Amino acid sequence: MEKELAAQAALVVRGNWARIKKLMQRAEAGDDIHIGFLGGSITQGSVASAPEKCYAALVYRWWEETFPKSRFSYINAGIGGTTSLFGAARAWRDMMCYQPDFVVVDFTVNDDALPIFQETFEGVIRQLYGNGKTAVLILNNAFYDDGRNAQEFHNKVAEHYQIPAVSVRESIFAMLKDGTIPAAEITQDFLHPNDKGHALLAYMITYQLDKIHGDMGSAEEEPAYPAALTQNRFECAKRYQITNSCPRLHGFLADPREKTALLDLYKNGWTAEHTGDSFTIELECSHIAVQYLRSIRKPRPVAEAVVDGDSAHAVVLDGNFDEDWGDCLALTEVMDEKQRGRHSLTITIKETHPEEAGPFYLVSVITD
Repeated sequence: MEKELAAQAALVVRGNWARIKKLMQRAEAGDDIHIGFLGGSITQGSVASAPEKCYAALVYRWWEETFPKSRFSYINAGIGGTTSLFGAARAWRDMMCYQPDFVVVDFTVNDDALPIFQETFEGVIRQLYGNGKTAVLILNNAFYDDGRNAQEFHNKVAEHYQIPAVSVRESIFAMLKDGTIPAAEITQDFLHPNDKGHALLAYMITYQLDKIHGDMGSAEEEPAYPAALTQNRFECAKRYQITNSCPRLHGFLADPREKTALLDLYKNGWTAEHTGDSFTIELECSHIAVQYLRSIRKPRPVAEAVVDGDSAHAVVLDGNFDEDWGDCLALTEVMDEKQRGRHSLTITIKETHPEEAGPFYLVSVITD
Protein backbone atom coordinates (compact mmCIF):
# COMPACT_ATOMS: atom_id res chain seq x y z
CA MET A 1 0.00 0.00 0.00
CA GLU A 2 1.55 3.30 -1.03
CA LYS A 3 1.91 6.08 1.51
CA GLU A 4 -0.77 8.34 -0.01
CA LEU A 5 -3.23 5.47 -0.41
CA ALA A 6 -2.60 4.55 3.22
CA ALA A 7 -3.30 8.14 4.28
CA GLN A 8 -6.56 8.09 2.33
CA ALA A 9 -7.57 4.89 4.13
CA ALA A 10 -6.58 6.34 7.50
CA LEU A 11 -9.66 8.58 7.76
CA VAL A 12 -12.08 6.03 9.22
CA VAL A 13 -14.56 8.63 10.46
CA ARG A 14 -14.92 11.69 8.24
CA GLY A 15 -17.03 13.55 10.75
CA ASN A 16 -17.89 17.21 10.46
CA TRP A 17 -15.15 19.66 9.48
CA ALA A 18 -16.88 22.93 10.38
CA ARG A 19 -14.86 23.62 13.56
CA ILE A 20 -11.53 22.82 11.93
CA LYS A 21 -12.38 25.02 8.93
CA LYS A 22 -13.31 27.92 11.21
CA LEU A 23 -10.04 27.46 13.06
CA MET A 24 -8.08 27.46 9.80
CA GLN A 25 -9.84 30.68 8.78
CA ARG A 26 -8.70 32.24 12.05
CA ALA A 27 -5.18 30.94 11.47
CA GLU A 28 -5.11 32.46 7.98
CA ALA A 29 -6.18 35.78 9.50
CA GLY A 30 -3.25 35.69 11.95
CA ASP A 31 -4.98 34.86 15.26
CA ASP A 32 -3.13 33.34 18.21
CA ILE A 33 -3.81 29.58 18.13
CA HIS A 34 -3.24 26.92 20.80
CA ILE A 35 -2.56 23.36 19.53
CA GLY A 36 -2.86 20.46 22.00
CA PHE A 37 -2.23 16.72 22.20
CA LEU A 38 -3.69 14.46 24.91
CA GLY A 39 -2.82 10.77 25.19
CA GLY A 40 -0.29 8.18 26.30
CA SER A 41 3.36 7.40 25.63
CA ILE A 42 3.21 7.75 21.83
CA THR A 43 1.79 11.24 22.23
CA GLN A 44 4.38 11.98 24.92
CA GLY A 45 7.03 11.09 22.33
CA SER A 46 8.36 7.82 23.71
CA VAL A 47 11.25 6.35 21.63
CA ALA A 48 11.56 9.50 19.48
CA SER A 49 15.19 10.63 19.52
CA ALA A 50 14.20 14.18 20.52
CA PRO A 51 10.96 15.92 21.54
CA GLU A 52 10.76 17.72 18.19
CA LYS A 53 10.80 14.35 16.37
CA CYS A 54 7.55 13.01 17.86
CA TYR A 55 4.33 13.04 15.82
CA ALA A 56 2.74 15.72 18.00
CA ALA A 57 5.59 18.18 17.42
CA LEU A 58 5.53 17.40 13.68
CA VAL A 59 1.78 18.04 13.45
CA TYR A 60 2.28 21.26 15.41
CA ARG A 61 4.97 22.26 12.90
CA TRP A 62 2.46 21.71 10.08
CA TRP A 63 0.22 24.36 11.62
CA GLU A 64 3.14 26.80 11.93
CA GLU A 65 4.30 26.25 8.36
CA THR A 66 0.82 26.28 6.82
CA PHE A 67 -0.30 29.49 8.55
CA PRO A 68 2.79 31.72 8.89
CA LYS A 69 0.72 34.79 9.90
CA SER A 70 -0.40 33.20 13.16
CA ARG A 71 1.42 32.74 16.45
CA PHE A 72 1.01 29.22 17.81
CA SER A 73 1.51 27.60 21.21
CA TYR A 74 2.13 23.87 21.77
CA ILE A 75 0.58 21.79 24.56
CA ASN A 76 1.76 18.18 24.77
CA ALA A 77 -0.17 16.43 27.55
CA GLY A 78 0.91 12.88 26.76
CA ILE A 79 1.67 10.65 29.78
CA GLY A 80 2.95 7.14 29.12
CA GLY A 81 0.97 4.08 30.16
CA THR A 82 -2.25 5.95 30.95
CA THR A 83 -5.83 5.29 29.89
CA SER A 84 -8.77 7.54 29.10
CA LEU A 85 -9.99 7.07 32.69
CA PHE A 86 -7.00 9.08 33.88
CA GLY A 87 -7.46 11.27 30.81
CA ALA A 88 -10.97 12.16 31.95
CA ALA A 89 -9.70 12.97 35.45
CA ARG A 90 -6.96 15.30 34.15
CA ALA A 91 -8.49 16.75 30.95
CA TRP A 92 -9.18 20.13 32.55
CA ARG A 93 -5.92 20.59 34.47
CA ASP A 94 -3.61 19.27 31.75
CA MET A 95 -5.41 20.53 28.64
CA MET A 96 -8.60 22.59 28.80
CA CYS A 97 -7.27 25.18 31.27
CA TYR A 98 -5.00 26.33 28.40
CA GLN A 99 -8.06 26.98 26.20
CA PRO A 100 -6.82 24.93 23.23
CA ASP A 101 -8.21 25.59 19.77
CA PHE A 102 -7.33 22.16 18.35
CA VAL A 103 -6.65 18.89 20.18
CA VAL A 104 -5.53 15.48 18.92
CA VAL A 105 -6.61 12.83 21.44
CA ASP A 106 -5.45 9.20 21.53
CA PHE A 107 -5.91 6.48 24.14
CA THR A 108 -6.62 3.56 21.79
CA VAL A 109 -3.64 1.36 22.69
CA ASN A 110 -3.82 1.93 26.45
CA ASP A 111 -7.58 1.49 26.71
CA ASP A 112 -8.87 -2.06 26.48
CA ALA A 113 -11.54 -2.90 23.91
CA LEU A 114 -14.29 -2.86 26.53
CA PRO A 115 -17.48 -0.79 26.99
CA ILE A 116 -16.13 0.90 30.14
CA PHE A 117 -13.45 2.54 28.02
CA GLN A 118 -16.05 3.83 25.59
CA GLU A 119 -17.60 5.60 28.55
CA THR A 120 -14.33 6.97 29.95
CA PHE A 121 -13.26 8.06 26.44
CA GLU A 122 -16.57 9.87 25.99
CA GLY A 123 -15.84 11.61 29.29
CA VAL A 124 -12.64 12.96 27.74
CA ILE A 125 -14.34 13.98 24.48
CA ARG A 126 -17.19 15.81 26.18
CA GLN A 127 -14.69 17.88 28.15
CA LEU A 128 -12.65 18.72 25.04
CA TYR A 129 -15.51 19.23 22.61
CA GLY A 130 -18.37 20.43 24.78
CA ASN A 131 -17.33 24.10 24.91
CA GLY A 132 -18.57 24.66 21.35
CA LYS A 133 -15.17 25.99 20.25
CA THR A 134 -12.34 23.46 20.44
CA ALA A 135 -11.77 21.43 17.27
CA VAL A 136 -10.85 17.80 17.94
CA LEU A 137 -9.29 15.00 15.93
CA ILE A 138 -9.30 11.44 17.30
CA LEU A 139 -6.24 9.29 16.65
CA ASN A 140 -6.42 5.49 16.74
CA ASN A 141 -2.91 4.17 17.34
CA ALA A 142 -2.48 0.39 17.19
CA PHE A 143 -0.10 -2.42 18.05
CA TYR A 144 2.04 -3.07 14.98
CA ASP A 145 2.12 -6.85 15.41
CA ASP A 146 -1.62 -7.56 15.24
CA GLY A 147 -3.37 -4.17 14.87
CA ARG A 148 -5.27 -4.44 18.13
CA ASN A 149 -6.66 -1.32 19.77
CA ALA A 150 -9.88 0.06 21.24
CA GLN A 151 -11.07 1.91 18.13
CA GLU A 152 -14.25 -0.19 17.86
CA PHE A 153 -15.44 1.61 21.00
CA HIS A 154 -13.69 4.96 20.57
CA ASN A 155 -14.92 5.49 17.03
CA LYS A 156 -18.53 5.02 18.04
CA VAL A 157 -17.91 8.13 20.12
CA ALA A 158 -16.29 9.80 17.09
CA GLU A 159 -19.32 8.99 14.95
CA HIS A 160 -21.76 10.16 17.62
CA TYR A 161 -20.09 13.60 17.88
CA GLN A 162 -19.08 13.69 14.17
CA ILE A 163 -15.41 14.14 15.04
CA PRO A 164 -12.81 13.07 12.44
CA ALA A 165 -10.89 9.92 13.38
CA VAL A 166 -7.59 8.75 11.87
CA SER A 167 -6.63 5.09 12.26
CA VAL A 168 -3.18 3.51 12.25
CA ARG A 169 -4.78 0.08 11.86
CA GLU A 170 -6.23 1.00 8.47
CA SER A 171 -3.09 2.81 7.31
CA ILE A 172 0.35 2.13 8.78
CA PHE A 173 -0.52 -1.35 10.06
CA ALA A 174 -1.96 -2.17 6.60
CA MET A 175 1.37 -1.07 5.09
CA LEU A 176 3.18 -3.49 7.38
CA LYS A 177 0.83 -6.35 6.53
CA ASP A 178 1.25 -6.01 2.78
CA GLY A 179 5.01 -5.53 2.98
CA THR A 180 5.09 -1.90 1.86
CA ILE A 181 7.35 -1.14 4.80
CA PRO A 182 9.16 -3.52 7.20
CA ALA A 183 8.13 -3.15 10.82
CA ALA A 184 11.76 -2.84 11.92
CA GLU A 185 12.05 0.43 9.99
CA ILE A 186 9.44 2.21 12.11
CA THR A 187 9.29 0.42 15.50
CA GLN A 188 11.49 -1.68 17.75
CA ASP A 189 8.77 -2.99 20.06
CA PHE A 190 5.73 -3.18 17.73
CA LEU A 191 4.06 -0.34 19.62
CA HIS A 192 6.17 2.79 19.94
CA PRO A 193 7.25 4.39 16.66
CA ASN A 194 10.84 5.52 16.13
CA ASP A 195 11.62 8.80 14.37
CA LYS A 196 10.60 7.42 10.98
CA GLY A 197 7.44 5.95 12.52
CA HIS A 198 6.53 9.24 14.19
CA ALA A 199 7.03 11.04 10.86
CA LEU A 200 4.76 8.53 9.13
CA LEU A 201 2.15 8.89 11.86
CA ALA A 202 2.27 12.68 11.57
CA TYR A 203 1.78 12.37 7.81
CA MET A 204 -1.41 10.36 8.33
CA ILE A 205 -2.78 13.31 10.32
CA THR A 206 -1.44 16.22 8.27
CA TYR A 207 -2.69 14.59 5.08
CA GLN A 208 -6.22 14.95 6.48
CA LEU A 209 -5.51 18.52 7.62
CA ASP A 210 -4.28 19.37 4.12
CA LYS A 211 -7.47 17.90 2.71
CA ILE A 212 -9.62 19.99 5.06
CA HIS A 213 -7.57 23.09 4.26
CA GLY A 214 -8.13 22.52 0.58
CA ASP A 215 -11.88 22.22 1.16
CA MET A 216 -12.24 25.45 3.14
CA GLY A 217 -14.24 27.06 0.34
CA SER A 218 -17.00 24.50 0.85
CA ALA A 219 -19.46 25.67 3.50
CA GLU A 220 -20.18 23.21 6.30
CA GLU A 221 -22.58 23.61 9.21
CA GLU A 222 -21.73 22.15 12.58
CA PRO A 223 -24.42 19.78 13.89
CA ALA A 224 -26.14 20.32 17.21
CA TYR A 225 -24.18 19.05 20.20
CA PRO A 226 -25.73 15.64 21.03
CA ALA A 227 -26.80 14.06 24.27
CA ALA A 228 -24.33 11.55 25.70
CA LEU A 229 -23.91 8.20 23.99
CA THR A 230 -23.14 6.29 27.20
CA GLN A 231 -24.17 6.66 30.82
CA ASN A 232 -21.52 9.40 30.80
CA ARG A 233 -20.29 9.08 34.37
CA PHE A 234 -16.81 10.46 33.61
CA GLU A 235 -17.44 13.88 32.09
CA CYS A 236 -16.91 15.24 35.61
CA ALA A 237 -14.37 12.66 36.81
CA LYS A 238 -12.64 13.57 40.08
CA ARG A 239 -9.06 12.97 41.17
CA TYR A 240 -8.26 13.03 44.90
CA GLN A 241 -4.78 13.91 46.16
CA ILE A 242 -3.55 15.58 49.34
CA THR A 243 -4.66 19.01 48.12
CA ASN A 244 -8.38 18.19 47.88
CA SER A 245 -9.17 15.34 50.29
CA CYS A 246 -9.24 14.48 53.99
CA PRO A 247 -8.64 10.74 54.35
CA ARG A 248 -8.06 8.97 57.64
CA LEU A 249 -4.38 8.03 57.80
CA HIS A 250 -2.92 5.31 60.03
CA GLY A 251 0.74 5.04 59.08
CA PHE A 252 0.30 6.53 55.61
CA LEU A 253 2.08 9.88 55.27
CA ALA A 254 1.13 12.80 53.02
CA ASP A 255 3.75 13.79 50.44
CA PRO A 256 3.70 17.62 50.47
CA ARG A 257 6.18 18.10 47.61
CA GLU A 258 4.69 20.29 44.89
CA LYS A 259 4.26 18.95 41.37
CA THR A 260 6.29 21.19 39.07
CA ALA A 261 5.70 19.68 35.61
CA LEU A 262 3.28 17.43 33.74
CA LEU A 263 5.56 14.39 34.05
CA ASP A 264 6.42 15.06 37.70
CA LEU A 265 4.03 12.22 38.49
CA TYR A 266 4.83 10.97 41.96
CA LYS A 267 3.99 14.02 44.04
CA ASN A 268 1.08 15.13 46.27
CA GLY A 269 0.11 11.55 47.15
CA TRP A 270 0.66 9.36 50.20
CA THR A 271 3.39 6.89 51.20
CA ALA A 272 3.41 3.85 53.49
CA GLU A 273 6.02 1.25 54.32
CA HIS A 274 4.82 -0.84 57.30
CA THR A 275 2.48 -3.81 57.36
CA GLY A 276 -0.89 -2.67 58.67
CA ASP A 277 -0.56 0.96 57.58
CA SER A 278 -3.95 2.08 56.27
CA PHE A 279 -5.67 4.85 54.32
CA THR A 280 -9.46 5.36 54.37
CA ILE A 281 -11.50 7.84 52.35
CA GLU A 282 -15.25 8.42 52.05
CA LEU A 283 -16.52 8.94 48.51
CA GLU A 284 -19.78 9.74 46.70
CA CYS A 285 -19.54 7.89 43.39
CA SER A 286 -20.35 4.79 41.33
CA HIS A 287 -16.81 3.99 40.18
CA ILE A 288 -13.49 3.96 42.06
CA ALA A 289 -9.97 3.44 40.72
CA VAL A 290 -6.70 3.60 42.66
CA GLN A 291 -3.60 5.15 41.08
CA TYR A 292 -0.25 4.06 42.51
CA LEU A 293 3.40 3.53 41.69
CA ARG A 294 4.56 0.14 40.42
CA SER A 295 8.34 0.27 40.42
CA ILE A 296 11.13 -1.68 38.75
CA ARG A 297 13.23 -0.83 41.84
CA LYS A 298 12.18 -3.74 44.03
CA PRO A 299 11.09 -4.96 46.49
CA ARG A 300 8.15 -2.69 47.31
CA PRO A 301 5.20 -3.17 49.67
CA VAL A 302 2.02 -4.85 48.46
CA ALA A 303 -1.33 -3.37 49.48
CA GLU A 304 -4.96 -4.30 49.07
CA ALA A 305 -8.02 -2.13 48.48
CA VAL A 306 -11.35 -2.90 50.15
CA VAL A 307 -14.60 -1.08 49.41
CA ASP A 308 -17.32 -0.87 52.08
CA GLY A 309 -15.62 -3.51 54.21
CA ASP A 310 -16.07 -6.24 51.59
CA SER A 311 -12.74 -8.01 52.17
CA ALA A 312 -13.93 -11.03 50.17
CA HIS A 313 -13.52 -8.88 47.06
CA ALA A 314 -10.29 -7.12 48.03
CA VAL A 315 -8.15 -5.93 45.11
CA VAL A 316 -4.37 -6.40 45.26
CA LEU A 317 -2.20 -3.33 44.61
CA ASP A 318 1.31 -4.66 43.99
CA GLY A 319 4.01 -1.98 44.13
CA ASN A 320 6.46 -4.26 42.27
CA PHE A 321 6.66 -3.96 38.47
CA ASP A 322 8.12 -6.84 36.47
CA GLU A 323 8.74 -4.97 33.20
CA ASP A 324 12.13 -3.44 32.42
CA TRP A 325 11.15 -0.23 30.60
CA GLY A 326 10.64 1.87 33.73
CA ASP A 327 8.24 2.63 36.55
CA CYS A 328 4.50 2.40 35.90
CA LEU A 329 1.75 4.82 36.92
CA ALA A 330 -0.76 2.04 37.55
CA LEU A 331 -4.51 2.67 37.69
CA THR A 332 -6.59 -0.21 39.04
CA GLU A 333 -10.38 -0.33 39.16
CA VAL A 334 -11.65 -1.39 42.59
CA MET A 335 -15.39 -0.70 42.27
CA ASP A 336 -17.94 -0.25 39.48
CA GLU A 337 -21.60 0.13 40.36
CA LYS A 338 -24.70 1.08 38.36
CA GLN A 339 -25.79 3.88 40.69
CA ARG A 340 -23.96 6.55 42.65
CA GLY A 341 -23.81 6.12 46.39
CA ARG A 342 -21.76 6.73 49.50
CA HIS A 343 -18.77 4.38 49.73
CA SER A 344 -15.75 3.84 51.94
CA LEU A 345 -12.39 2.86 50.42
CA THR A 346 -9.65 1.43 52.65
CA ILE A 347 -6.14 0.67 51.40
CA THR A 348 -3.99 -1.43 53.75
CA ILE A 349 -0.36 -2.55 53.45
CA LYS A 350 -0.40 -6.34 53.54
CA GLU A 351 3.16 -7.33 52.63
CA THR A 352 6.54 -5.72 53.27
CA HIS A 353 10.15 -6.87 53.03
CA PRO A 354 13.20 -6.49 55.30
CA GLU A 355 15.08 -4.37 52.77
CA GLU A 356 12.55 -2.29 50.86
CA ALA A 357 13.72 -0.35 47.79
CA GLY A 358 11.09 2.27 48.58
CA PRO A 359 7.63 2.78 50.09
CA PHE A 360 4.25 2.05 48.63
CA TYR A 361 3.23 5.25 46.83
CA LEU A 362 -0.48 6.03 46.52
CA VAL A 363 -0.68 8.72 43.84
CA SER A 364 -4.42 9.40 43.80
CA VAL A 365 -7.93 8.03 43.94
CA ILE A 366 -10.10 8.63 40.86
CA THR A 367 -13.89 8.50 40.79
CA ASP A 368 -16.72 9.43 38.45
